[in-house]
Order: sequence, then structure tokens, then C-alpha cells
Amino acid sequence: MNDKETLLGIRRGIEKESLRALPGGGLALTPHPAALGSALTHPHITTDYSESQLELITGVHAGVENCLQELTEIHQAVYRALADERLWVSSMPCGLPADETIPIGRYGSSNVGRAKSVYRMGLGQRYGRRMQTISGIHYNWSLPGVSTEGYFGAIRNFRREGWLLLYLFGASPALCDSFVHGRDHGLQRLADHTLYLPHATSLRMGRLGYQSDAQSSISVSYNCLESYARSLQDALSRPYPAYEAIGVQTPGGDYNQLSTSLLQIENEFYSTIRAKRVIRSGERPLHALRERGVEYIEVRLMDLDPFEPVGIGADAIRVLDAFLLHCLHSDSPDDTPDEIAANARNQHAVAARGREPGLVLEHWQGGERALADWAAQILAGCATQAVALDAAHGGSAYRDALARVAERLRRPELCPSARVLAVMAQDFDDSHVGFIRRQSDATRAALLALPFPDALQRRFEAMAAESLAEQARIERADTLDFETFRRFYVAPERMTI
Repeated sequence: MNDKETLLGIRRGIEKESLRALPGGGLALTPHPAALGSALTHPHITTDYSESQLELITGVHAGVENCLQELTEIHQAVYRALADERLWVSSMPCGLPADETIPIGRYGSSNVGRAKSVYRMGLGQRYGRRMQTISGIHYNWSLPGVSTEGYFGAIRNFRREGWLLLYLFGASPALCDSFVHGRDHGLQRLADHTLYLPHATSLRMGRLGYQSDAQSSISVSYNCLESYARSLQDALSRPYPAYEAIGVQTPGGDYNQLSTSLLQIENEFYSTIRAKRVIRSGERPLHALRERGVEYIEVRLMDLDPFEPVGIGADAIRVLDAFLLHCLHSDSPDDTPDEIAANARNQHAVAARGREPGLVLEHWQGGERALADWAAQILAGCATQAVALDAAHGGSAYRDALARVAERLRRPELCPSARVLAVMAQDFDDSHVGFIRRQSDATRAALLALPFPDALQRRFEAMAAESLAEQARIERADTLDFETFRRFYVAPERMTI
């Protein structure tokens, strides 16, 4: 029921990843800047996979503009600490060095900090470090009164129709060839160091992105919390021969990975959307979900938009709100293994060929549907939600945003993916690094030029100092040796109630 009070209760937060890059377009290999505090404990500024990959995290917001304002302020604080480095504004990485040279995130000497680094070492062993340097936007979203079953229904529909977001917002149709060095990639050469696909929307979400042959063997059903938890627990508990061959430790005692199971921890499972719950200190995410249910959902397929100063704009957020409400309030029958496989094929098709005229997708109810027809039907459902959202908030911001974005269906050249290729061709001799380097410079200059009051500067300085003190407290409080801690950390019984 979309009553006003419920719709005004929508809460959202954003997590935004970005590589630190050098002025020339190469990866910055410097440590996480000390002025930003501790990546282990800072509430808003951490790292993702790599020491060179920042992750900026907003709080929870009722207002779209408030959420974007906080994200902007975090960017401003970061840029003031970066000297001549800049945040790379594309999801696909800047020029990368040899795989083993990409630095994994470091979080200090505590057991929990070491575990985070060993987990990342395991990701590098399993998938290669280059794959982990892809960056994106994660959108966390909740609505009052939604049950765990309601959220899982929305997730099933999102997985059926989320390809639409790749078409509308995908912004990674090209990449620097250093990303696929030594790999079979199936891309076309556009310029000396640039590869692309002419109708691609999001190479990040396609076969070159977060993909894994090992994970393709995980059959995760979203029909209920228990089926979801059971399939994930199996992947977290089942030894995988290729990872057993790597081993947890080297003969010299260095750690290769946290475990030899198909997944080391829950976060290793790649998905376009996740069921989430705020966890307590030391708690496993799966245990939190089983004990207290789904609290919010995390949308994980949004590319960084290089034309938006903080990677995402208000129109995209409002369309996401309407789309998620559409997923929540539409009928959502149980998924099947065949449907799950078709959803994955649709995702890959739209990621690689989304703007191809006449593209046809597999419909989850059977048969095939033209992308354009199916998209129009989904957008009509989103329009109903936009009307309700505008009625709750007053004004026409949601309908206006949806109308502007829906125009991309009629005019594919307006899609961010098409705009990226057009600007590369017009001004940068088809060079991906050339365009993104220039766009990163311009974004940095624009954010540094915004007002940044002394009080805000002092607040971020205080947060950085407190985060360093908190990391030191955690390190002093450790009593277990790391191997004992690791065994406890990955113990299967910690995932059950």
C-alpha cells in the first residue's frame, strides 16, 4: 500500500567506489592517504578491494538531495587529501600495472584487519586482481513495513527486469586494454589502447566483469530466506578443489585465502542485488539475516556515470526508487533454475548489446520479447509509482526524472554508454583513458571549487583522528593468534541461528 507516510519513509544510502589515479591516467600505487584516517574504522571513507580503490559511504537519508549532498561533501574531503591524485570517474579501470603489482587493501595488524586483507588476497588468487579493480555504485534502499518475504519478492522481480537499468544507466561501453591483458575478451579494437563493443551498455556487468566459472555452479534461489540462506551456506561450507589446491597458507606460512570453500565469506557472492541486514560486531551476515530478517536491499549494478560529479545524479536515484517500488508491488512468482539462467543471459545480452536495434530478450513468462517493448511495459509500471511518490512529496520531481530517463528508450544516443563513445570519438581520438582522464580532472576541479566550510573540514579531520584511535584500540584488544581467529571467523556454525 503506497500511502503517503509509507512513501515518505523510504530510506536510502549510497556506497561509491573509485580508483585513485595519477594525472597521467595510471593507477596510484600509494597507500591509503593517512589524512583520510583508518580504512578499517572510518564511517564514511574506506577502501574496497585495493589499497588504491576508495569506497565512499553515506549515512541513511530520507531525502534524495540530502543523500547526494553528503556524498558530495565526502568527495570534497577526499579531494583535499589526495594532492595530485584524482578519483577515476569510470567503472572500468585506469591504466593498470601487472596483476601482482595491484596493491590489496591493508587494514592494520588486528585480527579483523588481517582477515580483511587475507580475504582480498584470496579474491586475487581466485579471480585475478584486475577484475577486482572495477568500481561501481551500490544503492541501499528500504521501505517501512516490508516483510522479509516482501523484499524477496522484490528481489526476484529485480533479477527479472534489472537489465533495464543497464540499458538506461550503463556507462562502461569501452575500456583500457590493460584490463584484459592476456585474456580472451571478445572485444573490438577502437584505438591503440581502447577496446569496446559498439552497442555495449555496461562491460562491467557483462562477461568480463564480476564473473566466475566457480560461482556459476552456485544455484541460489530467492524464493524465501531459508532457501537463499541454505544455498549460500552450502557455498560457504563446501570445499572447492581448485581452491583446495591453492591452500589456505603457503609452505612459508603466508596466507593465500581465508578458506578453501567455494566462497570465503558472504560478500564474495556476486549478485546484482542483495538482501541485507545491519550486523552486530563480529556477527556473520547470514546469521543476522536468519535471526532478524531482511532490513534493506542493496542494488549493485549501477555504473559510475562519468558525467555526474559524484558518479550518480538525482534522476537516477528517483528512477531507482520508482523501479524498486514497481518490483515490490508487482506479482512475483517463485523463480526456477531455468528462469535464473535466462535472467543471466538477458543481463549479459544487454550489457554487451543493449543498444543494438531490435535486440530480443527471453521473457521469464516464456517466449521472447523485444527489449523496446518490454522496457516500455516496465516503465509504465514505474510511472504509476512515480505518480504516487510525487503525490507524497509534492511537486513532479519523480515524474520529470522518469520522463527524462525514459527518453533514452526512444533515443539511444542519450544513454550514458552512447554519450561516452560519442565524446571519445569527437574529442579524444577514441581513447578511453584520454576521455576519462580529462573528465576526472574536470570533476576534481569542480568539486574542489565548491564551498567547504571550516566546520566541515574540522568534522572530517575529527572523524579521521577518531578512526585511527579506534583502529589502535582494536589492535590493543586482540588476544587470539590469527590462525585461531581465522578458524573461528569461517566456522560454519556461526552462520546458523
